[in-house]
Formats: sequence, structure tokens, C-alpha cells
Amino acid sequence: MSGITASSSSQALARLAGAQVPERVRHLLEAVHGIAAQVLASPLQLTMVQLERELFGLAEKARNSQVQADVYAQIRQLGVHAAEFPGWLLDALADDLARLREPSTPGATPAPAIPAMTLVNDTDIDRDIVLHEMARRESYRAQSHLQLLGQRFGVLCAQPAFDAERLPVGPHALCRILRACGERLGLNLEAQQQLYHVFERQALERHVELLDRLNILLAREGVLPGLVYIPYLPRPAGQRRTVGAPAAGATREGQAAAAPRPLTHWQGQAPAASWADAAMGAMPTPAAPAPASTGPGTASAPTPAGMASLHELLDTARQLLAQQLQSGAGNGAGGAVPPADMLAALAALAGQQRPAGAGATAAAPGAAGAPSAPVADLASMAATLQAAAPAVPARAVPSEAVMDVLARLQPQGAAQGTRRSFGDIQKALLSQVRAEHGQSATLSPRDSNTLDLLGMLYGQIQREVRADGPASDLLNRLQVPLARAAVGDEAFFIRDQHPARELLNTVAESGAVWLGEDDGDPVLLQKLGEAVDRVVAEYQGDESVFAAANRQVQSHLQAAVRKAEVTERRQIEAARGKERLEAAKQLAGRTIGQLCSAATPPRFVQTLLHEAWSDVLTLTLLRQGEDSEEWRQRQEATRRIGEITASAEGAADPALGGQIEESLLQVGYHEDEAGAIARRLSTPGGEDEITSRTELAARLKARARLGGGDGKDGADPQAPPPSERTPAEEGYYRQLRTLPFGTWFEFTTNQQGDTRRLRLSWYSLVTDNALFVNQRGQKMAEHSLDALARLMARDQLRIVTEDRGRLIDRAWQATVRALRSLAGGHTAPEST
Repeated sequence: MSGITASSSSQALARLAGAQVPERVRHLLEAVHGIAAQVLASPLQLTMVQLERELFGLAEKARNSQVQADVYAQIRQLGVHAAEFPGWLLDALADDLARLREPSTPGATPAPAIPAMTLVNDTDIDRDIVLHEMARRESYRAQSHLQLLGQRFGVLCAQPAFDAERLPVGPHALCRILRACGERLGLNLEAQQQLYHVFERQALERHVELLDRLNILLAREGVLPGLVYIPYLPRPAGQRRTVGAPAAGATREGQAAAAPRPLTHWQGQAPAASWADAAMGAMPTPAAPAPASTGPGTASAPTPAGMASLHELLDTARQLLAQQLQSGAGNGAGGAVPPADMLAALAALAGQQRPAGAGATAAAPGAAGAPSAPVADLASMAATLQAAAPAVPARAVPSEAVMDVLARLQPQGAAQGTRRSFGDIQKALLSQVRAEHGQSATLSPRDSNTLDLLGMLYGQIQREVRADGPASDLLNRLQVPLARAAVGDEAFFIRDQHPARELLNTVAESGAVWLGEDDGDPVLLQKLGEAVDRVVAEYQGDESVFAAANRQVQSHLQAAVRKAEVTERRQIEAARGKERLEAAKQLAGRTIGQLCSAATPPRFVQTLLHEAWSDVLTLTLLRQGEDSEEWRQRQEATRRIGEITASAEGAADPALGGQIEESLLQVGYHEDEAGAIARRLSTPGGEDEITSRTELAARLKARARLGGGDGKDGADPQAPPPSERTPAEEGYYRQLRTLPFGTWFEFTTNQQGDTRRLRLSWYSLVTDNALFVNQRGQKMAEHSLDALARLMARDQLRIVTEDRGRLIDRAWQATVRALRSLAGGHTAPEST
């Protein structure tokens, strides 16, 4: 292998030496190729070794000796050129680098005309789809690296930046080279697809490392040395984003750019939303008047703008609750509302309805599954809280004292199976604080607001987690450590990807998705328990404890995702096989339909053609293709059947009968059945003196059709749906036909509004069928795109977008919406 690699390297260097580029660029390209050879040489050799092992595994599992012999033949073929494979790929990469500055002529190759429906090129389509999906996944995984390297390659070529599809060392270029090298190996389609999957696991796993080293090399050589990739640019503070429709006068391009993209990532891999962005837009317009000071300790250190708006909202909520207390109790008792147990009151008010005087009952927008406690219960609960409040003036204790109390509460945890709210934690916290600092002691407004926000967030999370599931206990045990992290870090709610929040999201999503009724995973449950135990035992203010615990769980989740991808790929391959079968049946049905229209054979002959001969045509299309000689022979035989059976006069055609009988035997018909059908299809008028029509019809009715169908073939895929689609349904239908594979959907499962997420793994524009799998890649449902469009028009099906991909982000958005609704309710009475 070493000799071949050295030879290939010299050939590659010769190609690069002859490139028509400046001398410095040539040296850089040679260095790029050298690093690529260092990174990829070993994985490419391992690719061949692993491919041979997997082919041996396929041979051992072969269903018959013929299949086993075919696989062994592929293994022998692989052994002939396996040692040359790394050199082929690196030489092809050198060719692409040498042609880096050659002008592209997109108009030189004419665009192919839209072909008629055919099956002859299905092998090319299969390979293209597999390779495209590989490149797409890797492009997303290495997005930032590709962006930087594309800019630097643009400098090398004195051209605009290269996109991922054009970059010579990008995933798309490597997949194109891989396909050419796979063809040179002389493998069949199944073995080539196995090569692609092995290459993805062995070589593409090192792709990010390759891109990273190339960026370091070019930066060190002075090619855009200070370049950085910033995927998100924050808006100016004056521009606040709302959840509603875009502002009047916005351009169509701006609306399209602001539209969230469909979520295509697996569970746990969705991009994180910006919490600071939501916090900056939390205050309504016009802003509610600032509440009066609640006592000593109100002044605190300056907070970021996002946290300041959240604190103002919560203070406004307290003032609103005090007003509700005064108007609901009817006793004129005023005074400040204590911060303890504010969470339940806020959640009930924000989730149920606006206060009296708002003039309407309205649920908080987007807060699915809001609590059903009426406002009367809220007033009663608030009155109870005020009665329990101390009569002496409140005195806020410092945050350090709060942190000390929480540290003592942390090891106690929650008993197995018990449900503890943040209100319970605040009660225990206040009780301990007052026992140590006097009955007038209370939490500072900042600490109280922090705990209230965390409690509201927890409440939204627990709506999506099964109350009787094991993850619910884990979430309860995380409450005190999270409270310590939030109180100790003022930027807890506005800092993107805070380690403590990331662990909370991992546990919550596992409880909502992976640990569902049909998704039990004992290993994952053990990993989650160990991670939570580690946090409870070790966290003393160091957020790295959360990060380490989260990594411990993520490693298992990533392995589960890889298994789900393999399972999903099998489902897609099966679905695409059904699509090819259905397309072949449709073409066979149309061929027979044209014959029946032109020649008008007897009705029973037409039945035999649709029930039996169509299976022969379908199998010929699947095996040989529409442009094959065998298909032309079947068409000629079909035409001859029409000529003979259309008239009762003339002589039978024994040669045609023998051909028909042989063809029927190949698709599984018994010898006597095949002979009876062949006699009728090769005899004038379709008559047969040996077998009666009744007997033959009974045999055909009891027989299973090719592909499992039980109806006549030839249904037109462009036939109109049972009822005409409305304009809204038509718009959704067109949108569905352009969605990327892997898009997640939320199906409404009952009248209570419960939803279930399924992944649109694949859909066919030929048969209009769509395949849905769950988070484990297991097939869950098949729907037509027309049926999906009608469900979307009735709001029973929704596309999951990236901004709602993660459970904790959805919970935070719902929390902010609840606060907006609460503040809006406060301003409503004053505006009337």
C-alpha cells in the first residue's frame, strides 16, 4: 500500500505542478493536497477494510446460495483494486485543485429535457440520492468551517467565495469523487451503496478535522488570517421582533429571510434559539407604568437590557396581582404582594384569561395546555398568601445568604415519586431565611424575580413531560441546583447555551420524547440518573459540572441518533422500492389500457390482461427497464394478444401461447394456471375448451398480486383527489412538495390538543406518498401529500420550525408570551 500511495502522491504533485496558477497559489494548493493526504489516507484504507468485512457479513446472511455467490464475487472484485482506491481518490482531488482557476461555463452543458417516466436510470438515481444526503448532512455539520474555507479559496482563485457545492475539498466534491472511484472498483449497485455508507463512517468523520487544518494552514500563510464566522448578528436594541405578522412595508425578500426554516435535525441536535432576543422583545408597547418600590433592597446592580425588561414585567405582574387581590377580596386591604408563591398565581393568570375589565377572555398566545384554574381561584389563593405574609416591613437579605440556604437544601432533594413545585422551594427557602435572619427577612426583588422566572419556565417544561414518567423525578431533583445557578448568574436567562440550561433541556427532551410509552430506553434512563446525581453531589457554583454531566448523556444520545439514521435509511429504501413498483404497475396498466381502447378484446380477456399479464409487464419494467429489448418484446406480445383476441376468427398462435406461459411462470403462476391463461390470450376470441371462465376467475381471485395489491393497476398518478382542494389546501400542498426530507411535523392526536412529533423521512412526487418515522427511525405512518395538506388547513398538522426545535426554547418562548399577556392585561383597564 505504501508504494502505491507514494506513486499516487507523485502523480498528484505532477498535476498540481502543471496548474495554470501563480507560483504562491501553486505552493498553497500542494500544501492543501498534502494535508488532505495526511488526514484521509488512513481512513480511506480503513474504508476498504471495513467494506470487505461488511460484504462478508452480507454473504453470511444471504437468503440463498445465488445471492451469496454474487456477494463473494463482489468481494473478489474489490480485492483486485482495493489497494488503489486511496490513490484514485487523492489523484482525483489533485485534478480538482489543479483546475481551480479554470472558468466555469454553466451554459456549455445543455439542461436535459424532462424525461418521461422511466425506470432504466433508477440505479443512478439511487446513488445520487444517497450521496446527496451524505453531503447535505456533512455540509450542515461543518457549516462554519466550510464558510471560512470557501472565503479563502475565493481569494486563491481571485473569485467570489466558494459555496459548499463548489469547494474542491467540500463534502459534495468528495462524494462526486467517491462515486467515480466506486465505479472504477467494478462493484454492483448494492456494493457501491455499501461503500458510500462505510466512507461516511470512516472518512467523512475526519472531514471537519481536514477543514480545520486547512483553515489554519491558509490563515498562517496570510490568506484572510483574521477571518471569523459569525452565524448570528444581533439586532439593534431599537428593533424589537414580535411573534405576529411582519411589519407593514416589509419587503418580500425580508419576509422570506425572516421566515423560520423547517426543523430537519434529529432530537437533541436542533439549533439553539437566542434567549436574549426573546427577552429584548418581552416588553409590550406601550410599556406598563413602573411599579412602586416594594421595600428595602430594591436597588440592585445594573442588569443587561434583556433582564431589565424581564424584571420590569415581573414587577408589573406583582402590581397586577395586588390589584386583583384588592378587587377580588372586596375588603380594601392593600399592601404589597409577597414574592413567595408568586409562580402559581402568575401561571394561572397568564394561562387562563385576562383580568376583570379587559373585556374578553383570551388564552395566552401559543401557550398550549395552559392551566385551567379560573381567576376566582387566583384571587382566593392570593388572599391566602397575603394573610400569611408578615405584618412587619420586609427586609431583603443578600444573595449570598440565599445561596447558602439553597446549598443546604440541595442534598435533601425530592423524595422518589413526589412532585415539588418551585413554590414549595420558595416556601422552604423563605422559612429557612426567616429562621436565620428574622421574620422580616425576605428575598430581594432580583432573587425573587429569578426564582419566579425559573418556576414559570419549569411549569412550561413539565407540560410536555409525562407526569408519571421517570424524567419527571429527575427534573424535580434538578430544581435546587438550577435555582443556585440562576441566582448566582445574573445572565442565566439571556446567555445563549448556558450549561445548566443545556442539561435541563437534555433531561426534559429525553422525558418528553425518548422515554415515552413506546420509546423506553433503560440505558438512557441510567445515564440521565447518573448525570443528575453528579450535579446534585458536585455542584458548588462551578458550571462545568453541568457541562460534564450533559456530555455524559449526549454521547449516548448521539449513538441513538446514529442508530435511528440507519433504521430510517432502511425504511426509505423500502419506500423507494415500493415507489418503483408502483410506477412500473402504473406504466403497465396504461399500456394495457391503451391496448383495450384500441383493439377492444373481450371483457374476460381484458380481466386476464389486468389481473395476470400486468404482473409480467411490471416485473419486466422493474428488472430490465423501459428501454430494454425485453420490454419491447413484451409490448409486441401485448399488441399481438390484442390482434388475436379481438376477433373470433383465425387460428391460435402456439408460439405466442408458449411465450405467455413462460412469462407467467416467471412471476410465480402455477403451471396449470399459466397454461389456461396463455391459451385464452393466444386464441381468437379468448376461448378455451379445457378450463372454464368461472374456474379460472376463482383461481385469479384467490391469488396474491405482485406487490401485494388487490386492485387493478394503471391508476393515473395525476388523477384529481376525491374532492377539489380549497385555495388554502392547495397552498399547503405546494409547500409540502418542496419541503426537505427530514422535516419534523406535529400531529394533533386528540381533541385535547395533545401532539406527537414525526419526521417526514421521504416523499414521492410520483405516487404522492409520504413516509413518517419516529425519533428512533421506525416507520409510524404513511400519508398522501393531499391528505397532509388537508390536515394542515384544519390546523391538525404543523411544520416544526427551527425556532421551536428544542423543548427548553419552546418553554422559554411560552414563558415570555405569558409575561407579555400579563403585562397587556395590566394596561387594558387603564386604556378603556
